[in-house]
Amino acid sequence: RLVSDWSSDVCSSDLISPRSWNSEPLGSAGLAPYDRGLMATRPRDLGTPIDRNLALELVRVTEGAAMAAARHMGRNQKETADQAAVDSMRRSLGFVDMDGVVVIGEGEKDEAPMLYIGEHVGNGSPPAVDVAVDPIDGTRLVARGIPGGIATVALAERGSMFHTHLHYMEKLIVGPAAAKVIDITAPVAQNLKRIARAEDRRVEDLTVVVLDRDRHETLLEEIRSAGARVKLIMDGDVAAGLMAAMEHRTGIDVLMGIGGAPEAVLAACGIKCIGGGMQARIWVGEGERGVQEREGKHAGDVLELDDLVSGDNVFFAATGITSGELLEGVRFLGEDRCHTQSLVMRSYSGTARYIDAEHNLAKLRPRRDPVELASKGEARPA
Repeated sequence: RLVSDWSSDVCSSDLISPRSWNSEPLGSAGLAPYDRGLMATRPRDLGTPIDRNLALELVRVTEGAAMAAARHMGRNQKETADQAAVDSMRRSLGFVDMDGVVVIGEGEKDEAPMLYIGEHVGNGSPPAVDVAVDPIDGTRLVARGIPGGIATVALAERGSMFHTHLHYMEKLIVGPAAAKVIDITAPVAQNLKRIARAEDRRVEDLTVVVLDRDRHETLLEEIRSAGARVKLIMDGDVAAGLMAAMEHRTGIDVLMGIGGAPEAVLAACGIKCIGGGMQARIWVGEGERGVQEREGKHAGDVLELDDLVSGDNVFFAATGITSGELLEGVRFLGEDRCHTQSLVMRSYSGTARYIDAEHNLAKLRPRRDPVELASKGEARPA
C-alpha cells in the first residue's frame, strides 16, 4: 500500500518521514529505510513549513480507531464503541511525529479522560500543530449498525483552527464548482439557484443533505419548495459535509442546516483539502448566552472557510466504520484479517487518496498489547 502511495507522489513534501517508519508501533511495510543521501538531493517544495504528508501517518490512527469501534457495531452500546475508538486513537497518536495540541476533542479536561481539549498528543517532535479528532463521527450510527459512521482526524498549523465552547453552527457546504457563489445570509432558494447555475444543472437536479431534526422543518420546506431533492441523515455531519463537497463521487451537492460546531471545524479541514466551499454561523442554543458573551462571539457573523481553518497546511484522514456513500465500513474477513477503506487528503497538494487496506490482526495484536501496557505504566511480560 505504501509503495503505491510513494510512487504516485509528485513532490517530496508528500513523503513519509524516515523516523515515522522506525517508530511505527503496528509493524512496518517490509521496505528498506530511505537512503538519506538520495533524499537530500531531491528538490524541496516551495517554502511550505510542514515538509511531509502527515495525513499518511494519520491514516494508521483512523484505521485503528475504526477497527476498534467496528467490533461493537449494531450492539447498541454507544459509550463502549466510542471508548474503544478513543483508546485506540489516543494510543496511535502518541507515535505520530508531531507536537500536537487537541483543539477539537472529546470535551473539556474535567469532562473527558482522553483526547480532551488542550491535551498534548504526538511524540513531541516538530511540527507544532492543532489537532481535531472525532473517534466516531456518528456514534449512534455505529451503535445501531446504520451506514455512515467514520473515524476521523485532522491537523493544521498551530493556532490555525477555530475554537468555541458553543455547541452548534449553521452550515452551508458545496463542492469546488460552486465554492465562490454561496451566501449563507441569502434565502435558500437563491443559494440553490446559484449552485445549480455554477454546476450547469437545474435546481431539480440538486440533492441537499440535512440532519433529521425538528429545528429544520422550515429549512426543509424551503428546499422542497425550490424544487431540490432532500437526503435526511440521523447523524454524522462531518461525513455529510465531505459528501457535499465531493458531489461527483457521492451524488450529494449541498449540505444545509444546523449541526455540531466541533464537527464544523473538522469538516472545514476536509473541505479545504478538497477545494470546496463552506460558510458557517454560530447558532446559540438554550443556556448558552453566557458562553457566547464570555467568548465575544456573535451569532450573525459569517465564518468563511479560512476563519474555520486557516493556512495551506491542512491534513485530513478518515476511515469508514459502517459502510456509507463516502467510505466502505470495516469488514472482518476471518482468519484474523479485516479490510478498511480510508480517505487521506492534504490541502497543500490538493491530493485525495482512497486507501484500501487488509490488516493481519494476528500480527498487529502482539505489537499493540505491549504498547498498551507501557502507556499504563505496567511492565511488559517477560
